[in-house]
Amino acid sequence: MERARAAKHQKVEGAAGVHGNFGWPRGWQSINAGRMSYDYDKLYGETAHALGEPTAVFVDFFDRFETQGARVLDVGCGQGRDALFIARRGHRVVGVDLSPNGIRDLRTAADEEGLAVQGIVADLTSYRPDGDFDVVLIDRTLHMLPRAARLALLKVLLDHVAEGGWLLIADERSNIPDFRDVISAHPRDWRSDLSKGGYHFVQMIRQ
Repeated sequence: MERARAAKHQKVEGAAGVHGNFGWPRGWQSINAGRMSYDYDKLYGETAHALGEPTAVFVDFFDRFETQGARVLDVGCGQGRDALFIARRGHRVVGVDLSPNGIRDLRTAADEEGLAVQGIVADLTSYRPDGDFDVVLIDRTLHMLPRAARLALLKVLLDHVAEGGWLLIADERSNIPDFRDVISAHPRDWRSDLSKGGYHFVQMIRQ
């Protein structure tokens, strides 16, 4: 408990400021055998709220999102910086991450607040969602996988967006054209809501 309290306000030094270019600590760039070489499980085990506040562009989206009690999938959720604020809005959230410590923290926070959150420890390269979701959110996760693996994962996730649902991506700007191509090749039609910099938000058009 003392270690956790002491770590709560610890800052994670990044390559471009406190949290680096994308809010990740130094070391996230290196990929080995399809997985992060940076030990996020160790980071989450030592530091509460290691990645800070919810991503502002997702907060803005949910400020204007009118669906009540939506089912939301947070891919690469970590300790739940996005998942928890979404659940506080009254939505049902499934958070998936490779880190047992991250999912432990997510579950603990959700249980303390009585939030509708399910935390799943899984390797995203083999993960298959259960059912469809009104919103699939991928916050700076895809770029941590090799190109073939991240595009394969995106194809899988597209098939689990509900009718009229949303796919929200934050990632490296250089990866966005690949993501557009995968979405364009999907058998369903999609409407672009935001495509700027490293953000790409699309909605499935209802048939």
